[in-house]
Amino acid sequence: MSLSVKEKTQIRLVFLGAAGVGKTSLIHRFLQDTFDPKHRRTVEELHSTEYETTDGTQVKIEILDTTGSYEFPAMRKLSMRSGDAFALVYSVDNPDSFEIVKRLREEILDAKEEKSPSMVVVGNKKDNGDGQKVFWDDAMATVELEWNCRLLETSAKENINVTEIFRELLREVNLPSQLSPALRKRRETIPNEQNCKPPMNKTNSCIIC
Repeated sequence: MSLSVKEKTQIRLVFLGAAGVGKTSLIHRFLQDTFDPKHRRTVEELHSTEYETTDGTQVKIEILDTTGSYEFPAMRKLSMRSGDAFALVYSVDNPDSFEIVKRLREEILDAKEEKSPSMVVVGNKKDNGDGQKVFWDDAMATVELEWNCRLLETSAKENINVTEIFRELLREVNLPSQLSPALRKRRETIPNEQNCKPPMNKTNSCIIC
């Protein structure tokens, strides 16, 4: 169920998906405009920023980058319960990762006890996806026709549709979709390292243990 700005001034966006599909790369591309081709295993990272709405309301936005491993079911369930909107990420060159998205969606439905929780499905690695049209068409039919969700094709490497993910998530929670200058400015300094524990093989990130 979507919440209005008046009802909530803190929003948590949760990124879920299989290991290696690019969840961390998408978040870092958005926040810092950087891309690291090396895959580093994520346990869980929380990024925080502020968003100024068109009426001047300050909203705190948390972006939770979750592990792609199924070794931590309790952690995953907690992440789902705490989320206000979800980005379900798969790789367009890996059909198996879309099957994991299907399972994650079912887990979200169970955890949130809602028929239509706020979510966007993201087909990342468009730069690797030549020749995947049949797979893409099948995914679109599932996501947009069966689930009634938005499906975005993205590339963290080439910075394709990355900002659109966050615009869609903000729309899902009834926040204005246009990113304010305040947020764009803060993207260069997020997260605040003064509030972070020392990173574990990560830079500029808050680590949740």
